[in-house]
Amino acid sequence: MTDPANTPPAPDLPAPDRHPDAGAELTRLLSVMQALRDPESGCPWDQVQDFDSIVPYTIEEAYEAADAIARRDWTQIPDELGDLLFQIVYYADMAADQGRFDFATIARGIADKMIRRHPHVFAGASAEDIRRRWEDGKAGERSRRQETGALAGIPVNLPALTRAAKLCARAARVGFDWRDPALVIDKIGEELAELRAELAGADRARLHDELGDVLFTVANLARALGLDPEDCLRHGNTKFQRRFEAMERAIETGGRSVAEASAEEKEAAWQAVKRQEAALRS
Repeated sequence: MTDPANTPPAPDLPAPDRHPDAGAELTRLLSVMQALRDPESGCPWDQVQDFDSIVPYTIEEAYEAADAIARRDWTQIPDELGDLLFQIVYYADMAADQGRFDFATIARGIADKMIRRHPHVFAGASAEDIRRRWEDGKAGERSRRQETGALAGIPVNLPALTRAAKLCARAARVGFDWRDPALVIDKIGEELAELRAELAGADRARLHDELGDVLFTVANLARALGLDPEDCLRHGNTKFQRRFEAMERAIETGGRSVAEASAEEKEAAWQAVKRQEAALRS
């Protein structure tokens, strides 16, 4: 664990006036976790968990928090963020049992990192100094983790579209990039043609490979346009669900289910929904 005595002094920081009860509530949460994992009186499920078994729950909680934020559900957001915070406390308590680190190590580390990365806030710096120090700091962190190369340190467990965009952005920093987004669109057409050529053979391995190329290039296009591919896809998912449900309701007003309707009827209802949306936007 980190020795607080060796922690560099922090700059003058504002008092946490907006969070007067935070310290007491966090201490209570840490105590709750200790009770849950107590080897004698704790919860049997919590007692047997480890780092690997908790990871899927952490990812799930992060997505649930993101969903509540996207919906601006202000009553649900604190609950979902609490679930996510609980995951961090879980890792900290398990690591403390093993003598590796504790919650204070996590909190101290991220506070120190943010102070280092924001000299314009805590020490005063020019815009160029900020950019250079940020990049130098990231490079130093990767070096300490013995990660080398322009693409090092991008987590493999990121959502695939997000990771694709980050890989492309990192490559672009060293000049490996498209000059114009229109060229990326041309590349998508090329990749689609290669995918189409594999359809006749229906070799799953080849289709898997070619479709991956299409999706990767689409993610690159989003980056080239200054868009987040995950956010674009979430928007597309929401739009599809909204239109599909409107189509369902339209068909069901005639006393039939969507499954009973013909392909032509479903298409007609779908197009009607799109026209209604276009009319509302105009």
